[in-house]
Amino acid sequence: MELEVRHLRALCAIADTGSLHRAARQLGVAQPSLSTQLRRIEQELGGTLFVRTHTGCRPTPLGRLVLSRARPLVAELNSLVTEARAAAVGGRHLRIGSTASRALAGWLRRLRRHCREPTLHMDVSANALLRMVADGQLDVAFVHEVEGCPLRIPPTLRTRVLVEREPQFVSLPADHPAAGRPVVRLSDLARDRWMIDPTVDGEWDAVRRVLRAAGLDPPVLHGDYHTAASLVATGEVVTVCQPTSPSRPETAVRRLHGDPLGVRLLLAARTDTELADVYPDLAEAYREVAQQAPAYREWLERGGSGAPAPALP
Repeated sequence: MELEVRHLRALCAIADTGSLHRAARQLGVAQPSLSTQLRRIEQELGGTLFVRTHTGCRPTPLGRLVLSRARPLVAELNSLVTEARAAAVGGRHLRIGSTASRALAGWLRRLRRHCREPTLHMDVSANALLRMVADGQLDVAFVHEVEGCPLRIPPTLRTRVLVEREPQFVSLPADHPAAGRPVVRLSDLARDRWMIDPTVDGEWDAVRRVLRAAGLDPPVLHGDYHTAASLVATGEVVTVCQPTSPSRPETAVRRLHGDPLGVRLLLAARTDTELADVYPDLAEAYREVAQQAPAYREWLERGGSGAPAPALP
């Protein structure tokens, strides 16, 4: 077996995500297939590249050596492909990466008004998106950093904070006893089953920490948040959600007492110029969706915790 670019991409993905499961999801392949590919690469190179544990994968000394040579090669090839494709169509699209946000639609709409034609790459992993910007696969990434779980921001990137701390709310069935109150205590949800997406960088660790601090150890389902929304509607689970999430007839979005869980929203690019070009449109789009969310708008107008009300970004 001879090493190919796809093998180098696989190694970088495993290292960046710290997990065969998340790497396979990022690469669009089945996890068993990626595991087999990794074993073959290790056989070809004559040594173990990653230590597998119940918490994920981490590079061995040999793995770090191989990655130090693989990353520049992958980045250079990505840049070559991107430049060639741009030259072929006679121009260059603005390549945006993002984790989930209701501000995306408004942001893309505003960019088009300014004659910037964007393409969009969505991923639940903020770290994966940041690496794609550093490697030249994306121009800019809009991501969230879960409180207490710092992102691995490549040193070559420039960042700008959109919201220093966005409180995370809770989505619960509309007929839940706590749904009648504007603010919900974690103790009100002590008997509920929670649903968390463990592939969102840092989120499971943060939610587990918050629940334990409240003295709760509820049953937890792991799955994506699209599935969680339907299960909330049927009364099966409750789940954390962004404060801009809309309430629906079958669900209620409520603030958590004390705002125990927060995220930082930030924009990343390779240059300050790229950040300055797209930040104003993103800030305006975020302001728009924040104003459309009554509970979040009220939280902002009250200054979050009783302090003077901050201006929206």
